[in-house]
Amino acid sequence: MTTEGEGHPIRGVYPNHTGAAANTLLARRLGIDTKEELVAFMRADCNVCRSEGLTSRARVRLTHDGRTAIATLYHLTSGLLAPGEVGLSEATWQALEAEDGATVAIAHPAPVTSLSHVRGKVYGHRLTRTTLPPILRDIVTGRYSDVQLSAFVTACAARPLDHDEIVALTHAMVDVGDRLSWDTQPIADKHCVGGLPGNRTTPIVVSIIAACGLVMPKTSSRAITSPAGTADTMEVLTRVDLSVSEMRRVVEREGGCIVWGGAVQMSPADDIMIRVERALDLDSEGQLIASVLSKKIAAGATHLVLDIPVGPTAKVRNEETARFLERSLLDVAKASGIEARTVWTDGTQPVGRGIGPALEARGVMAVLKNEPDAAPDLRSRSIALAGALLELTGAAAPGQGETMASAVVDDGRAWAKFQRICEAQGGMRVPPVAAYVLPVTAGHAGRVVSIDNRRLAMVAKLAGAPDAKAAGVELHVRLAAEVTKGEPLFTVHAETRGELAYAMEYVMPNVDIIGIAPA
Repeated sequence: MTTEGEGHPIRGVYPNHTGAAANTLLARRLGIDTKEELVAFMRADCNVCRSEGLTSRARVRLTHDGRTAIATLYHLTSGLLAPGEVGLSEATWQALEAEDGATVAIAHPAPVTSLSHVRGKVYGHRLTRTTLPPILRDIVTGRYSDVQLSAFVTACAARPLDHDEIVALTHAMVDVGDRLSWDTQPIADKHCVGGLPGNRTTPIVVSIIAACGLVMPKTSSRAITSPAGTADTMEVLTRVDLSVSEMRRVVEREGGCIVWGGAVQMSPADDIMIRVERALDLDSEGQLIASVLSKKIAAGATHLVLDIPVGPTAKVRNEETARFLERSLLDVAKASGIEARTVWTDGTQPVGRGIGPALEARGVMAVLKNEPDAAPDLRSRSIALAGALLELTGAAAPGQGETMASAVVDDGRAWAKFQRICEAQGGMRVPPVAAYVLPVTAGHAGRVVSIDNRRLAMVAKLAGAPDAKAAGVELHVRLAAEVTKGEPLFTVHAETRGELAYAMEYVMPNVDIIGIAPA
């Protein structure tokens, strides 16, 4: 296996070829957590602000010891900083690798000319193979502020990307990151388009496929609009922030891995845009397809199974939308040299019983360990997807994939492989348990006729998921189940009393999250 493109700059940090700026200030570490956003603070009466005309929310270039970061500036009017100091958020501090009292050069960044292409998209012009690469390069090197990133994400959602634009975006996203190639084929992969709480089939599928002797280097995302992504769930059980070389070592040793795509810098622009999509609660089709396939291309995948859940409160709500998405995914995959197959699955209700990182992790382990109370739908869906992938790669004869996959789970090979993958990634951990739980009960007897995926996911997010790993929702009923008055329908899990109360404020007026027809 070889790695192509290693050494791409991380977002907001790139080699400084411009030399030191004339304006310098002394660095102060303020300990302010701005997540991934790079932020700097200066006094409004600072000599640099006054001489350079730097207003609050301006973009500034900071340089220290050969490292450069583009940050958003905020003014201070208090005495927290001296006139000759620049305060740095944690993200900026780490990007510059600075120390207290270090000299930081301040300058205006070069104009972001690629924004003209974003504005063109806003006004109805198409993005192309020529205009998209500079946009993606500027995003990855941190030249776009969060406001500008939001404009790009929103423009692509409001004016949907056509086939050529999606292909161009996909390959532009690949080109700004690392790319893996392998000495063997086939390289298997799977992906779910999302929108269904608890649908944590990936760890089970990877374990089955790797146990069958195939190679499956799985990179996964964190949650966008859901209470947990695969990376969030796996992080409960083992380390997921592996480097490319660490990922290579795990795959060479065990045949598979389940890592966070943002750490290995494959399609790094995707993880930057996901952060903005999460804040905007947007997940447009064109960017979804580019996100999925750019990571598959970067990971060297040759064969891909795509899970498309369809249901009235899933991301894909009807057959017409599913067929359109299926066609787009398969067309772009074909244009990218990947042999792909779609599998439509039931999206009318959550999968398994847990919604949230730790609760989903327990569900995964229950299936792999063949525990008596393992969720049967999580098991059957995982086996169906693994079977489709075994057949697509030629490891199983047509119609025999599910039988082969089921046998690997039944005899313990999948569980053994999963444990070895976790150990290779850094050791296996025990999922945390929430300190506060509260059941939500049926107001009357009857039969469960509907489960609102979106609102149930919202409850889990309000309870703290995915950032609070033990938070989420434990589902106790399925569609068509008969329930009695006062019977628990689901239990809210939270790590703090305040988050539990916050979630319950949403639950109380939404008594029809789980619809019950009177007996």
